[in-house]
Amino acid sequence: METPQLNPVIEPLSWMLGTWLSDPPGDGTFPTMKPFQYLEEVHISHVGQPMLNFSFNAFHPDTRKPMHRECGFIRLKPDTNKVAFISAQNTGLVEVEEGEVNGQELSIASHSIARISFAKKPHVEQITRKFRLNSDGKLEQTVSMATTTQPMTQHLHITYKKVTP
Repeated sequence: METPQLNPVIEPLSWMLGTWLSDPPGDGTFPTMKPFQYLEEVHISHVGQPMLNFSFNAFHPDTRKPMHRECGFIRLKPDTNKVAFISAQNTGLVEVEEGEVNGQELSIASHSIARISFAKKPHVEQITRKFRLNSDGKLEQTVSMATTTQPMTQHLHITYKKVTP
């Protein structure tokens, strides 16, 4: 199947396209949990529509057992730098984050969060993310969150190298 032409609306996000692998492992921390490391594979693609499709798949660095998973879409409001990030997670969290893309940096914050009725406590109440393409051509992601018991705190930081365009 031929790759469709990139929709011009999402050109400002084209630097995110590809398959990315964590390099080195990501670091996770939060006041209510032990620090941890993880591996992650990220697929960011398009099908010609005015949005990107994504999946994030995390694995335990030693056992390679699946950990966190999320998938969704990144939309750009036409003729602006306004971005919406729509995500469903295997933890039962569904979120919409909104923000801006400026050059090769995307900063977003939660606009709405929903969860399954039996989600583990404490509940996530706010999330912020920053993606940026660094000077080495690697993609970095930093995630911070606030829960019902903790204020906004950095939770994850990971750097990815591109393995396919």
